[in-house]
Amino acid sequence: MRFHCRIIVKKNNIVFTDIDFPAVGQVWLAQDRFKHNFTVIHGHGGIIGITQYEHEISDQTLLTCVPHVSHYNGFQQDLKQIAEIIHQKGSLLFVDAYQSAGHIPINVKDMDIDILAAGTRKYMLGIPGTAFLYIKRELAEQFKPQMTGWFVKDRDSAFELFDSRFAAGAKRFETGTPSFAGLYAADAALKILLEAGTDRIGSYLRKLAGFSLQYAAEKELQIAGPQTVEGRTSLISVYAEDAAGIEAKLRRKNIITSARKDIIRIAPHFYSTKDEMKYAIDEISALLSN
Repeated sequence: MRFHCRIIVKKNNIVFTDIDFPAVGQVWLAQDRFKHNFTVIHGHGGIIGITQYEHEISDQTLLTCVPHVSHYNGFQQDLKQIAEIIHQKGSLLFVDAYQSAGHIPINVKDMDIDILAAGTRKYMLGIPGTAFLYIKRELAEQFKPQMTGWFVKDRDSAFELFDSRFAAGAKRFETGTPSFAGLYAADAALKILLEAGTDRIGSYLRKLAGFSLQYAAEKELQIAGPQTVEGRTSLISVYAEDAAGIEAKLRRKNIITSARKDIIRIAPHFYSTKDEMKYAIDEISALLSN
């Protein structure tokens, strides 16, 4: 579906969700142009039903921001289904894939995603300082960058002060000199991921998630998010009153987790094993029972 600038500029509503990573919503809240034109879709137990998009998106919605996967509880959204709904309303779809890229297969064309951003620090096995942006080519040609650098120009090596021509496609949204250390790390990481194959990684982690959920239930732990592998990733979030304290104790046992509000988050990847997940869950159970 093509979107023409003449239509887009008339829209003034931005939609995001309360399961977005906080920084995503904060970006929009900082935009004075849209400060009276936000719609926030609220999840139920950290989960958003597909029908909520049908009800909350209007013909005045310019952009709908959704996370592919919730950073809090591992809830995974059906992007293809969401795209179909919001495109029927005339909205663009922005996807935050930071919590999914690298361990879940993503096909931006099949899912009909308009804009997608991801970083290398998490499941893409890189380090901070490198991010990726995808924009449909026909959309990129319509947008004018609001922040520029010497890489956004049509000829970035020409060093022409008054040359205002932007490069074609998503390249126009690059800025200045990137973090080369981060790029070298990202290149090595991507080679590993491509060799392993995201389809195989996704299949393996789905089985690992099933094991982890079952074992956590046997240990009588309370798991946030979907209770089965349907609609979730292998990220396992265990409710804990003193999440930060438990995270610190686990770290002393060489178990690396993340405390997020009232949960302890375990984020395995293709190199993680059932025995490692069992060990982590056992230790969390022991700490919670003390």
